[in-house]
Amino acid sequence: MGVALLSAKRSKDPSTQVGACIVNEKNKIVGAGYNGLPIGCDDDEFPWEKQGDFLQTKYPYICHAELNAILNNIGMDLKGCKIYTALFPCNECTKAIIQSGITEVIYLSDKYEGNDVFKASKIMLEKAGVSYRKVKPAISSLLLSFDEADV
Repeated sequence: MGVALLSAKRSKDPSTQVGACIVNEKNKIVGAGYNGLPIGCDDDEFPWEKQGDFLQTKYPYICHAELNAILNNIGMDLKGCKIYTALFPCNECTKAIIQSGITEVIYLSDKYEGNDVFKASKIMLEKAGVSYRKVKPAISSLLLSFDEADV
């Protein structure tokens, strides 16, 4: 989960930073991603607003962390892998998770659980036999330092 959260910090989204990390059966990282624009689309040329005219918001342009992690994998079959994600996945990412062969979703937050999009995700995961669970972190925070004196 730490790698998913660290990946999220790469997102340019000012309101929601989400990261995801895929691991194989040996818990080796095989993919990571964060919510952001597709390759070749400049972050400064697209809107980051949450409300307004649809084409003037971030929603038609952003690729979610889970999908990015799947697309950015190291070129291997993801069957049997687990995905760690900061936020419970939306229905669109859930489709990709199921199609990729990932068998477990571990998430930190389910803050939108009452929304139909996320209810649909749970229905699909259950029907497809993909397990999901909320992570129970042993620590509440971790501070990273880039100060050479701390090394």
